[in-house]
Amino acid sequence: MNKTEKYAQAITTIKAVIDPSAGWVANLANCAAVLHETMGFFWTGWYMVKGDELLLGPFQGPLACVRIPFGKGVCGTAWSERRTIVVPDVEEFPGHIACSSLSRSEIVVPVYSASGEIAAVLDIDSRELANFDETDARYLEKIAELVKDLL
Repeated sequence: MNKTEKYAQAITTIKAVIDPSAGWVANLANCAAVLHETMGFFWTGWYMVKGDELLLGPFQGPLACVRIPFGKGVCGTAWSERRTIVVPDVEEFPGHIACSSLSRSEIVVPVYSASGEIAAVLDIDSRELANFDETDARYLEKIAELVKDLL
């Protein structure tokens, strides 16, 4: 399967497993698992907005940073700039927070709540340089839209 087909499969599965009565932790955990397994990412997870920082939420992959300040690193920057950020080489991103030295490229997608505030970010890392592009951004933004009512 190509990337587009994998994302289509992931979205179909995510739609099938979302259970609003189960709460956000269970749903975001399953979404991370579906994305991680379907796409083969190195690290797949969510950071939740708590005051002036992002706090680690459900994820798949190796050990992660627990707290990320507003405007810091790729996640904090995506939050502060209210936009998806694709980083082809994390070593070239000013202020990159290295939770793992094995991460080489990254994409971060803001997740807006129903009220329009950013409630979380979806953070995905790859061991490969330049692994993310506009296709990833488009589909991950669709997934962020699917979970917004859970937050």
